[in-house]
Amino acid sequence: MISPTSLIPQVAEQMRRYPGLLAALAFVSGVASYILVERKTALAQLIAILLLVSWLWLWLDNWLQERLQQRFGVSISPTLVRFTLQFVHQESLFFALPFFLAVTSWTHGQAVFTLLIIGCALVSVIDPLYYKKLAPQRTLFVVFHAFTLFIVLLIILPVLLQLSTTQSLQVALAAAVLLSLPALGPLLPNGRWWRAPVLLLLLSVLSAGVWLLRSYIPPAALRLTSITLSHQVDAEQRKPGQNITQLDEHSLHKQGLFSFTAVKAPRGLHEAIYHIWLQNGIEVDRIKLAINGGREQGYRAWSHKQNFPANALGKWQVKVVTESGQLIGLTRFTVTPANAELASKVQPQPEAQTDL
Repeated sequence: MISPTSLIPQVAEQMRRYPGLLAALAFVSGVASYILVERKTALAQLIAILLLVSWLWLWLDNWLQERLQQRFGVSISPTLVRFTLQFVHQESLFFALPFFLAVTSWTHGQAVFTLLIIGCALVSVIDPLYYKKLAPQRTLFVVFHAFTLFIVLLIILPVLLQLSTTQSLQVALAAAVLLSLPALGPLLPNGRWWRAPVLLLLLSVLSAGVWLLRSYIPPAALRLTSITLSHQVDAEQRKPGQNITQLDEHSLHKQGLFSFTAVKAPRGLHEAIYHIWLQNGIEVDRIKLAINGGREQGYRAWSHKQNFPANALGKWQVKVVTESGQLIGLTRFTVTPANAELASKVQPQPEAQTDL
């Protein structure tokens, strides 16, 4: 019978000899986890728990090693710990990446954030970069570690605890900033009375900076499955009319516009979103809607805007955003000068509607 003490060195040696297998396993595992999270709520919660446990294990690594040595006489190989840490980074990044790829607006600053995740995922699977460039740089490595935890929490907190996107962002940011504390310590001399206040100030500045840039962080738990601008909505069937990308000013004032959206969210998640109407880059209206997660095709909600400026000419956008201002998606339309043809009349409808 193979004992754990002899098995662990064998596993470590195989991981050292075939590092590519570790990267391939992490990639396949991450993508498979994404598919399971998308399809089964119970499996999504299980995967979320396993990821949290793995991160907790890494956090308590030294303490656990001492207890295992004292109680069972088992010493965990540093090589095994090193490869396990790399595997957790790879698994976390490849688990998170499909979520962010699915929700990123590539014409928006969100693309920078998602490209950063792609870059980190590549670094985690290229050993010369991970072990020779990243790992020796303690400050950079801790920041890499904190960033990986940050993006994982953005996904699993709404799934596991049904936290809203804003709440998940706040909790993930707090966890990542606290985890970054060891990276800031070596930047300041020991034994100085102002060390602690300056560390707190650095953490506050770091938190404030990320929070101010939150609009560039895609809300990974929410996905805009459709957005349509139309003159009418079938309230019974909950379907929009023909999509409009250009209309004249007379039709706009006469009939108004419906912004019909379907937003997919984890089951059990209750989220407030906003339809923000902008004319030539300037916000002219903000309409609040509420969604409930769990619908396969997304929770359908719409707003009906009829009060447009007297001069409505120009390029318009309708942005769908979270309470914290994270962009879920957007659509555009153009208003041209009025022509002689009048638009047909429609019955007035409520300003905002959602599924029951």
